[in-house]
Amino acid sequence: MSLSPVEGVALAEIESTGDGAGPRGRGIVGRSPGQLAWARLRRDRTAVVSAGMLAFFVLVALAVPLIEALYGIGPREQFQSRLDGFGMPLGYAGGVTGEHWFGLEPGLGRDIFIRMVHGLRTSLFIAFTAAVVTAAIGIVLGTLAGYLGGWLDAVVNWITDLTLAMPFLIIALALTPTIALRFYGQREEVPPAFQIGVLIAIFALFGWTSTARLVRGQVIALREREFVQAARASGAGLGHMLFRQLLPNLWAPILVSFSLAVPSYITSEAALSFIGVGLTDATPSFGRMIYRSLDYLQTDPAYVFFPGVTIFALVFAFNLFGDALRDALDPKSSR
Repeated sequence: MSLSPVEGVALAEIESTGDGAGPRGRGIVGRSPGQLAWARLRRDRTAVVSAGMLAFFVLVALAVPLIEALYGIGPREQFQSRLDGFGMPLGYAGGVTGEHWFGLEPGLGRDIFIRMVHGLRTSLFIAFTAAVVTAAIGIVLGTLAGYLGGWLDAVVNWITDLTLAMPFLIIALALTPTIALRFYGQREEVPPAFQIGVLIAIFALFGWTSTARLVRGQVIALREREFVQAARASGAGLGHMLFRQLLPNLWAPILVSFSLAVPSYITSEAALSFIGVGLTDATPSFGRMIYRSLDYLQTDPAYVFFPGVTIFALVFAFNLFGDALRDALDPKSSR
């Protein structure tokens, strides 16, 4: 009798630690695959450190209103009196003081720290929302195409190939201003919520394909297994087959795919904002801050240092945690 992948993961973990007769074997008998993966994840120092960094960034993003109230400065406030005649911040390291922790922006005199905090919230919201939407679309289409096959599988594969053939950057450059002009005039200010919604829609348009292909391949491998055949023979409906038999055995690759998609969307949002087709300067964004800092690389390097290091640490922590999660969910991993 063949085991489902979920049962196989638990069995492989038990077999890798002995026959279960010793103390170590008795310690893990009866654990679910999720508990086994959680135990491996806690033993991984890289996973613990990266998870701590991510927790810190998420807490900062969630506490933006509180931080702004305690800091006493808004993201659009300007401090022209703290700039010299050339528009450069007075003082050392771009005007870093006890009042302005990361200094001021040259030219406009806006506080860098509070704009970075707001930019962090914006980036994480866009990335998480886009990752959830793309994962949902990819799971639904991939599961249906893999399980039902036939014409539905052919149509999903054709749409996937067509989407992958489209150049993301060129389509984004064309769609973003076109959609904005469709709803707002050239002289009207586009609301930040609309810009964020457009970015999420563009990411969803292109991002679901990888999850769909991953899920489809896993479902094709599972649909001929004995536990699926037994459920089908017992008269189980389509909903039961998808949500009770197939999807519980797909959560591991889906989680890994989700954890690696979030940093990809963070960098994509920053890149689009950098070239001027994402968020405008009125909305705090890492991409816009880095773009504005290019003119001051020699005269005010602190302006690019703080947002650059922050987005690097954020994306690096996500990638490290994604790799650690993949290893924790793989019982054959040596880590």
